[in-house]
Amino acid sequence: MPRTSEADLAPHELRVLVAVADTGGFSAAGAALGLTQSAVSHSVRGSERKLGAVLFVRGRTGARPTAAGERAVAYARRVLRLLDVMAAEVRGAARPDATVEGPLRIAAFRSAALRLLPAVLRQLRARHPGIEPRVRIVRDLGRGTAGEVADGRADVGIATLDGSTPLPPGLVTGGLFEEPYSLVHAAGRADPRSLPLVDWAENCGSYTRDWWAAQDWIPTATVEAEDDGAVLSLVSTGQGMAVMPALSLIGAPDTVEITDLGPTRPTRRVGYVTTPELSGTAVVRALVRELRSTASQGLAPLGRPE
Repeated sequence: MPRTSEADLAPHELRVLVAVADTGGFSAAGAALGLTQSAVSHSVRGSERKLGAVLFVRGRTGARPTAAGERAVAYARRVLRLLDVMAAEVRGAARPDATVEGPLRIAAFRSAALRLLPAVLRQLRARHPGIEPRVRIVRDLGRGTAGEVADGRADVGIATLDGSTPLPPGLVTGGLFEEPYSLVHAAGRADPRSLPLVDWAENCGSYTRDWWAAQDWIPTATVEAEDDGAVLSLVSTGQGMAVMPALSLIGAPDTVEITDLGPTRPTRRVGYVTTPELSGTAVVRALVRELRSTASQGLAPLGRPE
């Protein structure tokens, strides 16, 4: 029977690493875990000795992970999550009906959380009432939802794929659908292309950049909003025009007109990301089935058609 290596970290040591990273200090981590500050410090020193790296920079204002610490904490979150999933899956497999149950952590960018997930989760809960979805909205910037998965904060991320920002390595991905961008403006506007441009930081420049550069009629944005909902509100009141992806336009009010940009219009690919170890779990497979089922029906059933 294989022996446990002295360098292996025990679950309680992993929990201490995560708590220090999440709370920003040894004392705060101790309070969260019901331990003394000295017990947390001792545990962290032991983990650093086993791993052969300094994991946290200590200071008067608390503790922050080093580069090695960030990697260790990400793995710690993922291992602890697997322990939780193992318990739920074993209990489910032991039942005659092979019940799928337990928490399911989902990270999604705003338009996916608002327009895609409600239908998906409704179907998921109808088939598997024991699943407990927990959804976090993450800005579609930088590492985005894929970074949440890689760092162990989410089991599945609804993400934009094939953009200029590469996904963290080692993740499992699957495409769901490709959505077009359209010109959006207040209904009844005779010359919408003469309006000022309204934009927001998450407008997926990696998908539109080349197309955008070739359009001499699009001015520099003069109005910038916090998110696509604010953009749509500004556009609907005649404050400008916008170029927006289809998910952001589901349920758009009648005061907004959506104009096709033609055969050369930009598109973006939406899919899911998860980790190799979670991809085969019952809760993740159940969600992926519902995502694919909903995506196969197209965007029109989710709201106002394009």
